[in-house]
Amino acid sequence: MKISKTVIPEVLTIEPEVYGDERGFFFESFNQRIWRQSTGIERPFVQDNHSRSVRGVLRGIHYQIRQVQGKLVRVVAGEVFDVAVDLRRSSPTFGSWVGEFLSAENFRQFWIPEGFGHAFVVLSESAEFLYRTTDFWAPEYERCILWNDPELNIRWPIDFAPLLSDKDGKGTLLKDADIYE
Repeated sequence: MKISKTVIPEVLTIEPEVYGDERGFFFESFNQRIWRQSTGIERPFVQDNHSRSVRGVLRGIHYQIRQVQGKLVRVVAGEVFDVAVDLRRSSPTFGSWVGEFLSAENFRQFWIPEGFGHAFVVLSESAEFLYRTTDFWAPEYERCILWNDPELNIRWPIDFAPLLSDKDGKGTLLKDADIYE
């Protein structure tokens, strides 16, 4: 398993070792011992989620202001562009973002630590997205920053208007958002 730091060092890209032949493939998508040894991250994962979305759906930028979640994400069908946004006011990378193409073909995973917002847009006809979280979903603490906030200036690789939920369409701007200290 190859684990690489991104331009925001706490956000990691994980590339598993994939074994394949004419019959198909096999890879270990998660191994707690290797994860802890390689990353130093001791927090346990407590919830697994699976979503399916059609082309053009953009979800996010989501985060929980309490019961803060770290997320280990991957795509098992299709392709997405996945984004992590640093929402820690005291961080030198506050307001910065990093993006990664995740697909069933590249097997990449993305670690989005606590204190970051998370979003993705579906680039294929549909995509199935799996993520493990370090705390439980708590809708009363969930917040959403507008996906196209000009202050964040996320360079989404799309040439279409994304499909948004009501919540995502009404996200707040970073300057008005509840964020982490």
